[in-house]
Amino acid sequence: MAKKKKNSWIGWLIALIVGAVSLFTGKSWTDWNITQDIIKESNQKANTSQMEIPLMDAKKQGQIIQRTGYTLSYDAKNKTPQWVAWELTKAETKGNEERTNDFQPDPDVIGAKVVTYDYSGSGYDRGHMAPAGDMKWNRKAMQESFYMSNICPQNHNLNTEDWNDLEMKSREWARRYGKVYIVCGPIYNGKRTEYIGSHRVKVPDAFFKVILINETDKQCALGFLFENESGERPLKEYLVSVDSIEKITGLDFFSSLPDDIENTVEAEVHKKLP
Repeated sequence: MAKKKKNSWIGWLIALIVGAVSLFTGKSWTDWNITQDIIKESNQKANTSQMEIPLMDAKKQGQIIQRTGYTLSYDAKNKTPQWVAWELTKAETKGNEERTNDFQPDPDVIGAKVVTYDYSGSGYDRGHMAPAGDMKWNRKAMQESFYMSNICPQNHNLNTEDWNDLEMKSREWARRYGKVYIVCGPIYNGKRTEYIGSHRVKVPDAFFKVILINETDKQCALGFLFENESGERPLKEYLVSVDSIEKITGLDFFSSLPDDIENTVEAEVHKKLP
């Protein structure tokens, strides 16, 4: 959902510096007419960089951790991410790094750290949010995808079937359109009060994933909503509007888009996949 954009602080900082230099050098503002171009360029970069990072009320935001291949907000209460976001390019789908399958506690998480044994005997998979299959382009990115901060308790059938189908479809879109922007995470709606492991990892009720294709020949935002249960259904049956996921999660996706485009693509409920 579009929100009023704010000017980049970088641009205004440049303006202040130029103003100070003008004061001490005696040069007029017109002598620094390039400043406006610099401000404009810095604003444009700020509005297009990290398109995948969602906005969230600062009071509800978790610990932000930036990795080689993704960024996440960690929820210390539920011991899972609030959201995980990454850009996937065509080139990155062609990597050849092999899965490590080495699940490790995240060394950067503040407080108690979830370990792989928290999932042992729980009946739930260690479900990746940012998938290892999207990190084959870099060894460190692959290793970091197995940090437990990127993992949620997930129904086995969902993890290996429909959730996996969407991961593969996302890579197909990245190859076809050049890149995609992806955000996903768990949903806790109060229906489930189940915890696993000694660190009490909360089991999600559902999962969301939003995907933006923002290319000249194709511009659309896709929302998917999965209950944390067995499915084996066509992916199109999980399609919802991005706006509806924003209402559920309290997140603002793809806010760097111009407001008119953001409002249009996020309101649409697609009847079929691109």
